[in-house]
Amino acid sequence: MRKRKLGTTDTMVSPICLGCMGFGEPEHGQHQWTLDYEQTYPILKKAWEAGINFFDTAPAYSNGDSETFIGRFIKEEKIDRKEIVIATKFFPRTIEEIEQSVSMAEHIEKNLNASLQRLDTDYIDLYILHMWDYNTPIEQTLEALHDLVKKGRIHHIGISNSYAWQVAMANTIAADHGWSPFVSIQGHYNLIFREEEREMIPCAQHFGMAVTPYSSLAGGKLARSFSVDTKRKELDKYARFKYEKSAKADQKIIDREQEIAEELNVSMTAIALAWLMHKGAIPIAGATRAQQIDAMETAAGLTLSRSQIERLDELYVPHALVGVMAQNKPGSSPFASTKTDMKKKDVRSAY
Repeated sequence: MRKRKLGTTDTMVSPICLGCMGFGEPEHGQHQWTLDYEQTYPILKKAWEAGINFFDTAPAYSNGDSETFIGRFIKEEKIDRKEIVIATKFFPRTIEEIEQSVSMAEHIEKNLNASLQRLDTDYIDLYILHMWDYNTPIEQTLEALHDLVKKGRIHHIGISNSYAWQVAMANTIAADHGWSPFVSIQGHYNLIFREEEREMIPCAQHFGMAVTPYSSLAGGKLARSFSVDTKRKELDKYARFKYEKSAKADQKIIDREQEIAEELNVSMTAIALAWLMHKGAIPIAGATRAQQIDAMETAAGLTLSRSQIERLDELYVPHALVGVMAQNKPGSSPFASTKTDMKKKDVRSAY
């Protein structure tokens, strides 16, 4: 796969990023469809051999198993650390940490140290704030991250699950102080959920940020015909929660996607990912079978015609915000750990 720059940085990444949320012992996390290391290994190996050098993970994925698996794979395969790009994340402080006066700098360093240990590495290429923090002034977060960049423990920083005005504010503040800016935005964006196009993508373009969408395949809805059953389709309640209200309108787009896939004799996955790349994004796509890497390879070399793009675009209708963006709002507390707030707590492990 031909590499491209991550935004305006000099970091070269594959045109598709392997999403690693599906890697981890099923009993360790929220998702019962995740894969243990023996099942994960052939997927990581095939992705690496296919030219994918960009891997996205997080401590929330199976309580750190995903990070551990990636670190183990790199060590076992004796991969030159400089050749692979690792993105991982950290959550805002918990309510308990705030009450105990744990500073944002202390919180970030603690989380970073834990990720570095699990990944068995000395630095993180792209360290991402998992969702906007309404309880901490952004200046504190940016300054703490910049200090870690100066020390070489982080190369670049990114943001996920936020609004365009928040990103614009943060990067303007960073520029004013000479701090490291957010170089990437990881938001919910795919063929059947395009609300990022209204403000976030123009904002990212203005700041030269990379757009690295999660849910590129809409929890698998864009990867297969409606009639096909999978373990994830059966068990992924969160994906159903995100898409069930718009299912009727979305199905028209999925049917159109399938038509074009059949015309080109490629998989639906290849169409969905190629569409995102046409929009300028570096899509994050997960895999639960090594064969799914083939579709990513196909997508990387696939050019959709103007007519095909128009056919995919024309059926979209506005959607309400769902998932993290619908739940993480000013005054809300998706990070509380009390038993009475478990519904909100689920947001932490959903991505």
